[in-house]
Parts: sequence; C-alpha cells; structure tokens
Amino acid sequence: MTLNRDQLARWLPFLAWPRPDRALLVNEASAGVTVALMVIPQGVAYAALAGMPLVTGVYAALFPALVAVLFSSSARLSVGPTALTSLLVGASLAPLAIRGSSEWVAMAVWLTLLSGVMQVVLGAARFGWLLRMVNSPVLMGFTQGAAVLITLSQLPALLGFTGRSFVQLLHGPPPDFIAIAFGLGGMAALWLGKKWVPRFPTTMALVAASAVISGAISYALRGGAVIGTLPSGLPPFYWPGWLSLNEFSNLLLPAFLITLVSFLETASSAKVDNARAGKLWNENQDLIGQGLGKIASGLTGAFPTSSSFSRSAITLYAGAKSQWSTLFSVAVVAAALLWAMPLLYHVPQAVLASIVATATIGLLRPSAFVALWRISRIESAIALGTFCLTIATAPSIYWGVLGGLLAALAHYMYRHLHPRIIEVGLHPDGSLRDRHLWHLPPLAPNLYALRMDAELDFASASTLERAVSVALARQKLTDVCLFAYPINRVDITGAEVFGSIRRLLESEGVRLHISGLKLPAQQVLERAGLLAPGPMLFSYRTDAEALAALTLARAQDDAPVEVNREPVAAGS
Repeated sequence: MTLNRDQLARWLPFLAWPRPDRALLVNEASAGVTVALMVIPQGVAYAALAGMPLVTGVYAALFPALVAVLFSSSARLSVGPTALTSLLVGASLAPLAIRGSSEWVAMAVWLTLLSGVMQVVLGAARFGWLLRMVNSPVLMGFTQGAAVLITLSQLPALLGFTGRSFVQLLHGPPPDFIAIAFGLGGMAALWLGKKWVPRFPTTMALVAASAVISGAISYALRGGAVIGTLPSGLPPFYWPGWLSLNEFSNLLLPAFLITLVSFLETASSAKVDNARAGKLWNENQDLIGQGLGKIASGLTGAFPTSSSFSRSAITLYAGAKSQWSTLFSVAVVAAALLWAMPLLYHVPQAVLASIVATATIGLLRPSAFVALWRISRIESAIALGTFCLTIATAPSIYWGVLGGLLAALAHYMYRHLHPRIIEVGLHPDGSLRDRHLWHLPPLAPNLYALRMDAELDFASASTLERAVSVALARQKLTDVCLFAYPINRVDITGAEVFGSIRRLLESEGVRLHISGLKLPAQQVLERAGLLAPGPMLFSYRTDAEALAALTLARAQDDAPVEVNREPVAAGS
C-alpha cells in the first residue's frame, strides 16, 4: 500500500508545513528571535530551580524544541524548560540524591527519558484521553501550591542570603543588599516590561543590563553570587547509565506526574493555538511530539521540557504564523551556545531568581478559589485540599496531585452512585419537571412517574431499584412510568436490575411504561430479552405519546391505551 503525502503528514507533521516565502520568513524570524531572547535566560533560571547545571537550561531549549516542532501537530508552541516541570524535577529528586551531583543529573535525565517514553507510548496508542482524569480544580490547586513553593524557594537569592536559612540569617552577617537590589529591581523591570512593552524581550534586556552593571562594579570579585563560567558549544550526547531496580521504582511515579503536568501545560497552550488556526487539536500527535522532545532533552543531558504558556503566548503575540518561527528560535539558541555563553558570566543569580519568581507569581490567582466556591463548594474543597497537600508534602509534591486526583475520582463515583432520580409532573410550560420541587400534581392517580438523569449501570442501577421499591411500599400503585430519555447506556448490571424491576412490578400487578428509550440502551435490553412484549409492559417512542396514553387512561379510569406496544424501533 502506497501512502500519499497527506497520510504521511499524520505521523510526520513537518511534511505539511507551509512553503516559506520571503514575507513569511521575515515575519517568522522576528517572532522566533523574540522567543529565543526570552527562553535563554529563562532556561538558565529554570535549570537552577531543577538543581541542574545551568547550561542544561539552554540545552533544553535547543534540540527538544527542534524535535518537538517537527513531530507535533500544534504549530506555534514554544517548547523548552518551564517552571513547573523544573520544580517537579527538584522536588522529586530531593530525597534521592545530592542537589547538583552527578547522581542527581543522571536521575534527572532518567526522569526526562521515562516521561518522554510514556508520552510517546500514550500518543501512539491514542490514549491521550487518559490524561484528562485530572480535572480543572485539581490542576488549579496543584498549580497554585507549586507556584507558592517556587516563589518561596527563590526568596534566599532575591533577599541576598543565598545558602543560609532564615534562622542563620538572624545570627549571621547581614544580607547582600546589592543582590536585593538586583532581585527586586529585576522583578520590577519584568513587571513593567510585560505591562507596557509585551513584545519587547525584556528578560534578555534585563540579563544584559544586569551583566553590564555587575561587571562594572566587580560584583563577582566582592563575593556576589553570579552565574559564573558556562561551557560553550552544542550539547554532546549524554547517557546516564543504567538504573538499579530500586532507583527505577522510585522514579516511576514522579515521571508519570511530570508526564501528566507537562501534557496539561501543553493542552493549555495548544487549545489556544489550534482555536486561532481554526483546527481541531490532535492531542495524541502532540503527545508524541512532546515525548520525542523530552527524549532529545534527556540524551543531551538536560531535564524535562514542556510547552510554556507564556512563551507560546509571546509567539502568537509576535505574529508567528507557522512552525518556521521555532526554527529561527532554535538557530538563535544554537548561536548563543556557540559564542555567547561567556557573556552570561557576570549575571547575578538574584536576577535569575527574579525571572523565576515573576513567572510563578503570575500563576497565583487566589480569586480562582473564590470563583470556584461560588460554582461548586465540593470542587472548591478538592482544589483547596490539593493546594494544601501540595505544600504540606513538599518536596514530594506529587502527593498533592495524587491526593486531589483520588478526591476528584471519589466525588465522581459518589455522584454516579447517587444519581438524580425524580418523580415528574407536568409543568404549565408543557415540560416534565420535579413534581415535589415545583409542587405539581401527579400525572395520574396510583401512578409513579420517574426519571433518572444518569446511565443505567453498575453504579446507578441499585438506586433506581430502591426508588421503585420505596414507591411500591408507600402507596398502592397500578402503574409505573420510567421516562428513559436521559438513559443513554445500559451495562450488564443495569440490565439485570431492569429485569428485577420488571419482575417485581409484574408480581405486584403493576404495569410498567417506558418512554423515549434510546437505541443503545434498547439494544442491550433487547439482547437480554427484557423488552419481550407482555400485558404488563408498554413502550412509547416519545414522552408526548406516553403522556397522551396516561391521560386517556386516567380519563377512562381503565387500563392504559396502548399507543405502541412494541419496543422502540431501531434508529429512534
């Protein structure tokens, strides 16, 4: 079988890139250079956050970005180091190795490789939907908690007491006021730049200006904390060596969490990018592309990468139209690695801390908890619990996500185990509504008319059976009518319970009416032989037919008129 170009492009998205012309290349170059000037200093800052050699932050913006853009479906995502994944690396490895040691680097690379392989496998198997298990409240609570932890971790550098605890600060030499000036001044410059000139590469300008000032006042010679010497040249191939079984087991859970959080970071940017391009988001292809990018990052000795929402937004704002902008960004990063690394020697580490702190403070949105409380108190409690657990379990912050995920799944199961079942009455507007809530009369004497707004499955079936049994015990019934339109699926347990309800009603001499049964549910019940015609079973295609039959029966004070005794026809 011969594959055409369009079919190949499904697996090799770069084959579908637009052919560049001069106007496109000029536009893409401008956007790409803007992002590169932002990602280089950010990469160095995020490498420090991850406990990695500082140059690996620039490595993470080179080949990973190139590989990801070649194999991802979203055209304008900025792939590279991000604050959240960097924090996860540092937090995950803190109990396992000494920060910055060769063992730390090797385990960070294995985290990167494992996470990359997980993403590639999930994408190739079309299992991207699995990562949707983390809902918005859990992600919000975790992100807010992580932002607080990241910001707190930068305070020593920002406030001039790097390497000392708060207690040591009270009994030791005074803080470095020059570092405080660099840190707080850097935050002010970044905030003003974002507000007044968002397209200007404020981050790179800040780094350049601080390097000049630091060199002019000989800050490094005074003992100030600066970046120092960074190796020049493109990243070499790096193999971390094999893991022991115990090390492998310790890294699996953090690697899965990095996969999860990284994909959710990607989703936030990809949805915006594809919506603006008028395309459907291919989440599985982006999983593959991002996973291959992580593998490329690991094999160059760097740490996990992801799509940066802020840099992707800058890419869009700078006018990028296609993937070519990323190629220009990669070219600038490569040039910086070859020739510009010595220029970063004098950059104060307080400036790196200001870059990280400014990015994470932007993630803090306390008002989001208030807004969520107004919508759903249970989900707001899940978000707040995730937030507190993330902070309380630091540095093992992945327990925050896992705890939130378990709480969200428990809430999901509780709602399915307690489906909404109401007795319906006819509202003056002609609709069927909760009879007790709206104080409506019954549809007919000795009739229990109910509706279950859920699937009829193992979780909800027993609740439906209980509702019917309670109604039988409370009053003398001649008819039960199930308005079944909301039921779009029936599983084996649901079918068995439906059969039990039918037999119970027949044994009590009560007629069963079924209205609006959908085809998928009907087919399951038919295959189980539970819709076989009988004198005590009546089925109706629509609620209007059911209401007409029940009304006529009440008027005649006789057996209900049979509008359609056969089960609902296929295709209804």
